[in-house]
Amino acid sequence: MNVKEGSFLWHLYLDKVYCLLSVRNAKALLDYFNLLDVHHNNTLNDVLFFHFLHHVTNLTRSQIMKTFDMLDWNASGEVSFEQFYMLVCILLAHQNHLKEQFLYRHSRPIFELLDLDGDLKLGPQDFQLFSFLFDIKKKKLKQLYEDFDFTGDHHINYKEFKLFTIFSVDKYHERQKAEKEKEREKERKKEREKAREKEKARETAKAKEKKSKPKKQTPHETKLPPKAPLGKKALGSNK
Repeated sequence: MNVKEGSFLWHLYLDKVYCLLSVRNAKALLDYFNLLDVHHNNTLNDVLFFHFLHHVTNLTRSQIMKTFDMLDWNASGEVSFEQFYMLVCILLAHQNHLKEQFLYRHSRPIFELLDLDGDLKLGPQDFQLFSFLFDIKKKKLKQLYEDFDFTGDHHINYKEFKLFTIFSVDKYHERQKAEKEKEREKERKKEREKAREKEKARETAKAKEKKSKPKKQTPHETKLPPKAPLGKKALGSNK
């Protein structure tokens, strides 16, 4: 599931810690909701809801109607702004890879939304029905029931679900930490490579400079004729 680029939701910011919209974004969303509410009932019926999600996401008709039924928990055939707000936060959390953080921060309302029959328990089919929204795949679902179904009845109560969200968000933070460490290691590697390249460039420049310098030539020594001995020169002059 993806939010379509350029749609209204694409421009909203979801806080990464609390997974909520800012006051300004919430006000913009309320204005947008009022525009969608053509009947001025402060609600959206299934037709308006379908066209909204079809416009801003790539969800299928079947997935959109499942989502509507999940939000319309009292079977009134309409969803209010509070339910609409929750849906938008779910979509943005999915788009911004904050699913684990969102489940942890809003575990109670999410549990209540998934608990369609109101028996305060979630079976595997409840998660599978809305896997496109919360990205809980078969492997993760199997782990959920193996590790957190303490009663062994193949159902998860709220306390067990809460523990699962804590475990999931811890794993998420570990992955984030590992990814940041990888990025830092890449940066350090790049810096080392740059330092080696600079050192190599300096050595090459020094070698070129050494070759380009002219060799110092020693001046040729001029040889003077040998001087005649004084004694012989004196005798010759007397003759």
